[in-house]
Amino acid sequence: MKTIKTLVAPLFISALIFGCGSTADIISTPVENIDSSPLKVSELTEAEAQNWGHLDLVKDTIPGMSVDKAYAELIKNRKGKKVIVAVLDSGIDIDHEDLDDVIWTNKDEIPNNGKDDDNNGYIDDIHGWNFLGEGYNEQLEYVRILASGDTSHPDYARAKAEYEEEYQKWLGRKQQYDQIHQQIKRADEVLSGHLGKDNYTKEDVKAIESNDETVNQAKQMAEYMFSNGMDSMADAIEEIESGLKSINDRLNYNLNKDFKGRVTGDDPDNFSTKYYGNNNVKHSTKDESHGTHVAGIIAAERNNGLGANGVANNVEIMAVRTVPNGDEYDKDVALAIRYAVDNGAKVINGSFGKSFSPHSDWVREAIAYAAKNDVVFVHAAGNDSKDVDVEPNYPDDNVNGEEISDTYIRVGALAPKYGSQMVASFSNYGKNNVDIFAPGAKVYSTTPENEYATKGGTSMAAPAVAGIAALIRSYFPDLTAAQVKQVILDSGLAINTKVIVGGNTSDIRPFADLSKSSKMANAYNALIMAAKMSK
Repeated sequence: MKTIKTLVAPLFISALIFGCGSTADIISTPVENIDSSPLKVSELTEAEAQNWGHLDLVKDTIPGMSVDKAYAELIKNRKGKKVIVAVLDSGIDIDHEDLDDVIWTNKDEIPNNGKDDDNNGYIDDIHGWNFLGEGYNEQLEYVRILASGDTSHPDYARAKAEYEEEYQKWLGRKQQYDQIHQQIKRADEVLSGHLGKDNYTKEDVKAIESNDETVNQAKQMAEYMFSNGMDSMADAIEEIESGLKSINDRLNYNLNKDFKGRVTGDDPDNFSTKYYGNNNVKHSTKDESHGTHVAGIIAAERNNGLGANGVANNVEIMAVRTVPNGDEYDKDVALAIRYAVDNGAKVINGSFGKSFSPHSDWVREAIAYAAKNDVVFVHAAGNDSKDVDVEPNYPDDNVNGEEISDTYIRVGALAPKYGSQMVASFSNYGKNNVDIFAPGAKVYSTTPENEYATKGGTSMAAPAVAGIAALIRSYFPDLTAAQVKQVILDSGLAINTKVIVGGNTSDIRPFADLSKSSKMANAYNALIMAAKMSK
């Protein structure tokens, strides 16, 4: 592998960034021909897999953000200014062992006295606010449009077509999963009976020799499961049952025109009623893990011997429960953004999105409000493998092609394999409406009840960039939110390689054509560029 060296020794760079002197013209990696370097062909180790988004492209041949390098060579033991990052998401396990010391506390509110001590309209909002109340399951937005019965709605025809296609697709998946579930369970029962034990191993299955066709079919099924990454038939059953739950949720709640999910008592089409919900920002069930995972990517306590490291080391997470199991309401999102801004957040992460938005103007006005108040808003690009320049994904920051915010960043997802497969197959993209890419596939982070898991989505890529934004705001607090966005986009790694787009192997394009910046986010470069821009 051809070594691509930085232009200045790390010790000198550190002195320039955090000292009082002026900065030199330095950019870290890569400076030339990164695309000619050998690709990593070996499988990631467990340690690499659980931390790949923090690794360095040159050193590790993995398309991470050079976070560990930034801490080792630039940040070291320094502490910057505390930065509040609002996570607009599902509930967050604020008592998680890897998050409990980084949760924002509203010091102007007296806990649990039933009063609005700080006069912000939200009673006892100690760690944030819950705009969902006791609810969680919700319809998708286009299902709400159909359920309203208003055929004059401008999106009614599009919603109807989307519903008919999606409902049949998910009904077909349910039938497939039900059949597979029955087959796996039956095979497990046959093997358990044949082997005389429930907890049999791969070796036990491999050693089976039988003239019984049923036993041999069960063995074949088990070996197929093992070849697809399952460690046991019990794991296979758990995996398929988890998939079935998601499918049933989609049919019973998200696509059910008769389901009534909202329990807050307000009218989601009336923006004048703003103070609803409650102060319980925690997850409602263990399955409500999305917000906890996102929060960990941003700010899980670093190097504490526990499961994950966040990108930013001097952050307080403000929990704003906004996103249900289904599509979020525009009203909730708009109010959540305003709540975060008004209560001191300097970075907002929005790992959600949808293709229908009846009150998109409310959300855009809130995004513009965040920009006016010097707040960075980071948004996930979406997981539909689509070009968002052509097919809409909300929330967005433009009206008729004109941007209404200079602090909004939309993020696509990378996979942990540099080369043609580095763009996650599910990731949306867009030369005009996606700003940058960051690690988003197979990301390891916190989940409720002191657990950890690997998840994938642009939902995981956005908080990676939100973490970089928090780092810049922490160490260079004189930079405006607009400057922070500029630094993140300008300091990324510009890669010349061609990539598979949308998981379609016949669609090969230059990586540079998939986003406005044409780059991958890089924490190390961002801190160096921020130092140059800072006073």
